[in-house]
Amino acid sequence: MKKFLIDVNLPYYFSLWNSEEFIHQKDINDEWTDEQIWNYARDNNLTIITKDSDFSHRIILNNPPPKVIHIRFGNVRMNKFLSIISSQWEKILETNEKFKLINVFEDRIEGIK
Repeated sequence: MKKFLIDVNLPYYFSLWNSEEFIHQKDINDEWTDEQIWNYARDNNLTIITKDSDFSHRIILNNPPPKVIHIRFGNVRMNKFLSIISSQWEKILETNEKFKLINVFEDRIEGIK
């Protein structure tokens, strides 16, 4: 069962996201607007994982679904990106259970209700 929608601005090939719980936007339609992504995630009760702040702003004014995990660190090399996300993934999942927005920084995670 799908739980997460990976936005097109995030890596397609990432071992952590290589399971039945994840769907990448490229596998649906990589030309969708933010509105179409939001509606798909809402209709399928998915959490959007993105670097796009538009989704963070939108969830503040709405109730889930969808939820949003916002990756908020700048452009880094792929191996650093993978290291940061992999080291924080379990905490991200725990926080996602309780909050509608998760902000993921290089050194911390913030949950917003």
